Amino acid sequence: MKAYSGKEVCFLLKQNDWQLKRINGSHHIYAKPGERAIITVPVHGNRTLKPGLQRAIFKLAHFSE
Repeated sequence: MKAYSGKEVCFLLKQNDWQLKRINGSHHIYAKPGERAIITVPVHGNRTLKPGLQRAIFKLAHFSE
């Protein structure tokens, strides 16, 4: 699995109709109409997300990677 930064994951979420609801510090919080899940993405510059966190975010967003 390719390692993504927080900024890249935010871009992917926006492309898939997830909406930015609020920003709390460096954490961007996304929601999608019709989904009960809320996704929190840490954005720390261009640092890549750790594999377990990235996998959990992708699972909640129903991404196939």
